[in-house]
Amino acid sequence: MSLRPDLTAIAEAIEPGTRVLDIGCGDGALLAELRDRKQVDARGMEIDGACVERCVAQGLSVVQGDANRELADYPDKGFDYAVLSQTLQTATRPDLMLDELLRVGRQAFVSFPNFAHWRTRAALMWGGRMPVTRAIPVSWYETPNIHHVTVTDFRELAREKGAKIEREWFFSGGSPVTGGSNWRAEFAVFQLSR
Repeated sequence: MSLRPDLTAIAEAIEPGTRVLDIGCGDGALLAELRDRKQVDARGMEIDGACVERCVAQGLSVVQGDANRELADYPDKGFDYAVLSQTLQTATRPDLMLDELLRVGRQAFVSFPNFAHWRTRAALMWGGRMPVTRAIPVSWYETPNIHHVTVTDFRELAREKGAKIEREWFFSGGSPVTGGSNWRAEFAVFQLSR
C-alpha cells in the first residue's frame, strides 16, 4: 500500500525500534508500515469504530477513543513519537491537543491541510464560497474540519506553546514544496519537541 506524502515523510523520520502512538490513525496505513518495515512498537487511537475494526483485522494495536478527552489517560513521555496526521483541524481545541501530544511523546509529528493554499484562497475570493479543493475535498457542511489552520498559524502556535520545530515538510499534489509554503503547500508536516 502506498502512503500519503505526509505519512511517508513521518515514516521515514521515525527511528526503528521505537514506541509510536498514532492518534487518529484512520485505516492504520502508517502503523502497518512502521510495524512491518521499522519494527516499531506501534499503537493507535481512532474515533471511527469501522476504522478500528479494519486496523485490528490487520493485527494492529488500535483502540477506539476520542483524543480530545482520552489522551489524558496516557503517561507522560510514554512514547518516543506521538503522531497526529490530518487530525489537528478536527480537534475541539488544537492548542490543548498539541500540549497533550508533546506530553505523551518525546517528539510529535503533526500534519494538516494548509487552508492558506492559493487554490483555497482563489476559490474563496473568486467564487465567494467555502472552497472544495484537492486538499479540502468536501463541502463546508460535511467537513470534519472545524478549525482552519495555515502554515503561519501553526508556526505561531508552536512558538506560543514553547515547542521546537525540529523539521518541516510541505507538499502540493503529492510533490515537495520549497519556499512560499504558506501559499504554495496544500499539506504541511511538522516534527516537534519540547
